[in-house]
Amino acid sequence: MRYISTRGKSPYVDFEEVVISGLARDGGLYVPETLPYFSYKELRSLSGLSYIDIAFFIIRNFIGKSISEENLKYIIKKSYANFSHKAIVPIKQLGKNNFLLELFHGPTLAFKDIALQLLGNLLDYFLKKRKEKAIIICATSGDTGSAAIEGCRYSENIDIFILHPYNMVSEVQRRQMTTVLADNVHNIAIEGNFDDAQAMVKACFINQSFLNGTRLIAVNSINWVRIMAQTVYYITSAINLGAPDREISFTVPSANFGNILAGYFARRMGLPIRQLVIATNANDIIHRIISNNDFSKRPLINTIAPSMDIVISSNFERLLYYLYSKNSYVINNLYNKYNKANILLSIKPLEKLRSLFSSGSVNDETILSFIIDTFKCTGEILDPHTTIAYYVSKLCNKYTKLPMVILGTAHPAKFFESIKKTGINENKVPSAINNLLIKKEYFKKMPANIKVLQNYIINKKY
Repeated sequence: MRYISTRGKSPYVDFEEVVISGLARDGGLYVPETLPYFSYKELRSLSGLSYIDIAFFIIRNFIGKSISEENLKYIIKKSYANFSHKAIVPIKQLGKNNFLLELFHGPTLAFKDIALQLLGNLLDYFLKKRKEKAIIICATSGDTGSAAIEGCRYSENIDIFILHPYNMVSEVQRRQMTTVLADNVHNIAIEGNFDDAQAMVKACFINQSFLNGTRLIAVNSINWVRIMAQTVYYITSAINLGAPDREISFTVPSANFGNILAGYFARRMGLPIRQLVIATNANDIIHRIISNNDFSKRPLINTIAPSMDIVISSNFERLLYYLYSKNSYVINNLYNKYNKANILLSIKPLEKLRSLFSSGSVNDETILSFIIDTFKCTGEILDPHTTIAYYVSKLCNKYTKLPMVILGTAHPAKFFESIKKTGINENKVPSAINNLLIKKEYFKKMPANIKVLQNYIINKKY
């Protein structure tokens, strides 16, 4: 299995190199040279298997010769050993043909755990094998940071620097990062928004000379492992709801585009997905692209769904690579232009995009109102991000006789401030979160300045 950059100016690499680099040196994102395709018979054979067994069946197709099957099985099993539910990703029924896929039973109560527990163990495996140490720099809009810390905090081979936008994540999200007291964990509050932090991270990857040869690793969803790991729960949930004998639809709260992209790849791999619905908050660049070919950058709007407060969706580049028939020359030119001015998608790629996805956008007032409505109708309390998905699914579902799966991306207790605004008083806060609220925090506030960041990393590293 070989991997290629979406921008076509980096050499082919194997899975090991994809894991420990993340971003391609040409600024592009890695994708597999070819995707595996699972036949009806192969998908049918997954029925009744555990999540871990299905994960092994799928992931081994992306590994090549980088890891033995025995070691891969061990890594996958270890990655999901600390999840609080035996099913890893249990499904609940919300209504007729409406299902909630709970992706928040990992250590930090968010869907990011599913990929980042695996990525952390893969990184540890390869770095030990190489006898190397490395630095992780990661920008987070909320959940990625704590999940990355949890996945890597015990590694003796990694120093991890997490950048979050100051005062723009929930209190629980922040404390899940900043209360971790470990010598190799460094939390940084950027005086700017997520996109400012992400731009600084990308700048560090493009020019790594400030690290004097130390390897830099990405754990954001720009790292292919994040997408690969997420395809597993699409396939698992679809099998549990009757695939491949019937089609399944999914609605996904979307910001950086990694989660919904995993669904797109699952469909390319043979999963009978009828509809993929993108749900955005007021920061709606993906919805605007689909609706009006509007790829413009707009000022960030702070919402009660902070993990989706992103202006630029990094993973959209991977989708564009396929929409433009794997033409890396075009992708490279598109993003060179995008850094200077707004761009428009060509007609055929735009038509492909609209045939693949439906979309909708939701404001804060509607989110709060629908949290209340959902609780009254189902007894379920949904976090703001999952609520967005459930609301948009009702707007966009064209195939109501088929199962529609809503991706539940976070435990509602992570956003108790928003839940309080609804007047619902039945939100049970896990003891782990209650304990966070009394712990001391450790973080460094700094301006959105690349030189300041690099000097801080150098001083901490040496």
